[in-house]
Amino acid sequence: MSVTTEHRERILIITLDREAKRNALDASITAGLDAALNRLEDDPELWCGILTGGTKFFSAGADLAAGPGEPTPRGGIVGIINRERAKPLLAAVEGFALGGGMELVLCCDLVVASRTATFGLPEPKRGLMPDFGGAFRVARMLPPNVAREMLLTAENLSAERAERLGFVNLLTEPGHALDGALALAAKICANAPLAVREALALVNHEVAGDETAIWERSHAAHARLLASEDVREGITAFFERRPPSWRGR
Repeated sequence: MSVTTEHRERILIITLDREAKRNALDASITAGLDAALNRLEDDPELWCGILTGGTKFFSAGADLAAGPGEPTPRGGIVGIINRERAKPLLAAVEGFALGGGMELVLCCDLVVASRTATFGLPEPKRGLMPDFGGAFRVARMLPPNVAREMLLTAENLSAERAERLGFVNLLTEPGHALDGALALAAKICANAPLAVREALALVNHEVAGDETAIWERSHAAHARLLASEDVREGITAFFERRPPSWRGR
């Protein structure tokens, strides 16, 4: 299984488990995430979820060879990107959360990260742009100039800098991100669940609003890039392990 779950009291731990591929997002991850998040939403005994990639890394992003599979009816892209959730979801990040992995983190309500974790949107290095919502969601979670820096340089953001900027809620020592997330989730679960969900719905609506128009623009921009010579060169160079030769067309 590419996604595993563990039920601890009222918390569901959802773990990406495709270690050989650095938790790259493929159809099996999409199906597993969708099923796990459906369970979180539908089980009245579950009040909070934690999404993690294990102790080595969170996710290297979309599987460039296989693709992420088809969107799901309830979760959309990767079973989570377009999902409407009522219950809190925390990210517990060890190692790297890159590309689609970073975009999974952006779907979560709180972020716990080890001091050695890194966040990044490296798609421009492949001739692409973040097309799972990262190109616009990152500017809601980080200062605009930092969001631009990540998008334009494609360089990574350290967990310690991310914490100073307000993106990471809690820093832990390496190997303890899940422990930190469990402690934070326990504090959430000590509160009235309906009150938590109503407050979460209001604040998330204020932060995100209606994304219909921006998704249309994102899909159109991504389609233009997919038709370019540069994207073919970027992906080819990635698999050939060489620097790309950009043509700007």
